Amino acid sequence: MKQENSIFSRFEVKKYILTKNLKKDLPSSIVVFLVALPLCLGIALASGAPLFAGLLTGVIGGIVVASVSGSQLSVSGPAAGLTAIVLGAITQLGAYQTFLLAVVLAGGIQLILGFLKGGTIGNYFPSSVIEGMLAAIGLTLILKQLPHALGVDSDFFGDESFVQSDNENTFSAITSAFSNFGLAAIIISSISIAILLLWPKFKKLALVPAPLVVVIVGVLLVIAFQGTPYALDAKHMVEIPVVNSFSEFLGLFTMPDFSQITNSQVWVVAFTIAIVASLETLLSIEAIDKIDPIKRVSPTNRELMAQGTGNIVSGMLGGLPMTSVIVRSSANVNSGGRTKMSAIFHGCWLLLSLLFIPGIINMIPLACLAAILLVTGYKLARIELFKHMYHKGWDQFVPFVVTIIAVLLTDLLKGVAVGMLFSVFYLLRTNMRNPYFYKIHAEGNKKNLRIKLAEEVSFLNKAAIQVVLNKIPKETNVVIDGTNSRYIDPDVLETIFNFKHNAYTKGIIVTLENVKKQYIVPKLNDKFIEEIKN
Repeated sequence: MKQENSIFSRFEVKKYILTKNLKKDLPSSIVVFLVALPLCLGIALASGAPLFAGLLTGVIGGIVVASVSGSQLSVSGPAAGLTAIVLGAITQLGAYQTFLLAVVLAGGIQLILGFLKGGTIGNYFPSSVIEGMLAAIGLTLILKQLPHALGVDSDFFGDESFVQSDNENTFSAITSAFSNFGLAAIIISSISIAILLLWPKFKKLALVPAPLVVVIVGVLLVIAFQGTPYALDAKHMVEIPVVNSFSEFLGLFTMPDFSQITNSQVWVVAFTIAIVASLETLLSIEAIDKIDPIKRVSPTNRELMAQGTGNIVSGMLGGLPMTSVIVRSSANVNSGGRTKMSAIFHGCWLLLSLLFIPGIINMIPLACLAAILLVTGYKLARIELFKHMYHKGWDQFVPFVVTIIAVLLTDLLKGVAVGMLFSVFYLLRTNMRNPYFYKIHAEGNKKNLRIKLAEEVSFLNKAAIQVVLNKIPKETNVVIDGTNSRYIDPDVLETIFNFKHNAYTKGIIVTLENVKKQYIVPKLNDKFIEEIKN
């Protein structure tokens, strides 16, 4: 009876939480849907895949992945960072069905990585690099969406790379857009930005999501401009496949070709997709947890398994590989999303729009969607963030800025890799300066030097310790104290013992206190338990 009451109470709690957050999750899901719709289509187009594949991936990322994931705010779908890999893989493998098999296998590899606790790698991304990545995504959104806001839609909506598929780069595309702008698009995007900024300030009006108002106004303006010299062409609008019947809808699905399971190229593509998609997902999860107003921590291993499940389902039905995507997730956070129901609802809206209202969806101008992303980008790259990082010191500010520049000039993964290198440089610099504590006591004509080693001395401290030992003056009594050391790296131990062995040539007497000949790497759980006991 108690167990039944416990189950009932848990159900009531979940029901209460769902009802409480629904008023925020539902409007947020509409915003995410509006942002995801053109991105799914644009990424599919750039990947050389059917447009339906992009929408299908968005639906699966919303409904399947969000249901399995432990993250409350992450939104998954086709990622711009995978377009080059997908396009090359489809060409290399020769058939889309063969490529789908690679997607299924990539999902299986991600499941294995999740079971093997591969998600813990996400804990090693420095905060400064994650903050820099978020700011870079914000600036990228502003720079990439500006041409669309001006009515120049030559490149696909959602291209995040510096060098675009239309042979332009981020900055040349903006210059070209100012020379070929469309007045109607500028009017639509300007009014849309004004609505996004002013609408939430009126509490009574804020019950209706501002992005939904933007889309409605955008469609009305498109209708108003029809028949005038400023009318927008189809290339300036959202364009989803029009499905006239349920049988036609079923005909859009594609099955993978399992006869190619022994093809080595398929496995190479599968491992490539799995690794890149997993890294992008872990980066996105870390970034979204940073901007979560409730500061929840997402289980990264579970996220890898959720992504693996999503990729298996996507590959089986004819979709593209997916990741957790920062742009959609950021739009979710900035729109007030609170739980995973927002992502699930957004997947449902994608599916329903394809089935029932493709004609209306195709009337939405890209200019008003660009306005939504421009405002999202501004919130991610706000000036206050730069000031905050500057005040944290150069060791945080430099990797932050370098990550931003590198992401803007290359892509997400390369930019983060460059930022990581600078972060590691400052880490090494800090470790070299603070590997130990020491005191010098003078007694008559002799000097007594005590070097007190830290709790953990890693190989990163080796160079600094060598410098100090080499600078010890002749005829000095040296005590190297390892009393507080739980672990000393073998390389450091070798340096210490070699110094003791050769010190007599300089008249230096070395005494080792509580320095063992060998240390076992302490387990994290054992260390944690010991600290609790103490």
